[in-house]
Amino acid sequence: MNINPEANGFQTRNNETVPAWAGVVSLSLGVFGLVTAEFLPASLLTPISQDLHVSIGAAGQSVTMTAVVGAIAGPAVVIGTSRLDRRLTLFGLTSLLIISSLIAAFAGGLVTLLVARALLGVALGGFWALSLALAMRLVPEQLMPRAMAIIMTGVSVATVCAAPVGAWVGEAYGWRFAFLIAAAVGGLALLAQVLTLPAMPSSGAAGLNTMAAVLRRPVIRLGLLTVLLVVAGHFAGFTFIRPFLETAPNFGVEGVSAVLLAFGIGGFLGNLFGGFVSERSAAVSIVIAAVGIAVTTLALALAGSFANVAFVATTLWGFAFGALPVSVQSFVTQAASDEAESAGALMLTTFQVAISSGAAIGGLIVDAQGLAGVFAFAAVVSLCGALLIGLLGRTTVQTAA
Repeated sequence: MNINPEANGFQTRNNETVPAWAGVVSLSLGVFGLVTAEFLPASLLTPISQDLHVSIGAAGQSVTMTAVVGAIAGPAVVIGTSRLDRRLTLFGLTSLLIISSLIAAFAGGLVTLLVARALLGVALGGFWALSLALAMRLVPEQLMPRAMAIIMTGVSVATVCAAPVGAWVGEAYGWRFAFLIAAAVGGLALLAQVLTLPAMPSSGAAGLNTMAAVLRRPVIRLGLLTVLLVVAGHFAGFTFIRPFLETAPNFGVEGVSAVLLAFGIGGFLGNLFGGFVSERSAAVSIVIAAVGIAVTTLALALAGSFANVAFVATTLWGFAFGALPVSVQSFVTQAASDEAESAGALMLTTFQVAISSGAAIGGLIVDAQGLAGVFAFAAVVSLCGALLIGLLGRTTVQTAA
């Protein structure tokens, strides 16, 4: 089947395809805004709970809400908007980022905050589910790795900036101002997308049957189950990292900001490391990331009351988790490059189910057993994921090949 390159978003010059790099950068900026907004509660949980007069565990459900809605919204957006120009779909999702951040900034109670986080879940779910397919429509296939690296840079920068900047802004100007900044970032991302993204008409209708066919591939199921375990473990702990740092090693707001900045820098470096290793073996890269999360969270559970241990373990935890998304995406993309939107939707749903279940279970553990218990849980679950992909990953990939 011959497809006009311009229908994919490409322009042509002298019969050669011209990649839309400015559009790719605008996607990276959108990812930065979404991930920044998603991560903000982790650095603002204490002031949010105090201002809204709810427990730490209840405030942590703002993370759960975004993840639950995102898990449903990913496939729903892919299917429901499959006949729309993807450019217009993206504009709508970025607009939801702005609206949700503004509602959160002016929330008078937990219910309003959860509504705001639900809208963010729709934006996050739809954006992530479509990101791989959008990149494939903006650059030729041979340039896909470079395009995905640019898009994932938005995640890395958000990981570096969101938590420490959120903690500092929350202390200096109040937690609500942090969400106003997130709304401003969303506005900048929307402007960039309007100016740079070409028209991307519908190329077909994705459906549940297509997703079911992709899910029947053993390598896809293995990758998704590994994501479910490791990401749930990570977010069970990370959702409550600020309260832990404040009560175990007794860091003040400046100390918390410094540790979270180190976590973010570690994540940025981990993303580069994960991409490098994934070019050789995505399964090995996932194992390294999962084991790293298990070891560092266990160190926090056992010796996190020592300031040096807390700082080093959290930094290395950021490195380990930073390597995970690009590794898993490489693993799944290799298995389903022919059905990018469906594979992206399944991956997004699994990620969000893992985030929501991890945050929810973490909240229950914190309320029942205290903060150290949630890091022990994270270590055990992450190690299970490492064992799963380590023992079955190579065999499954070879069978699929």
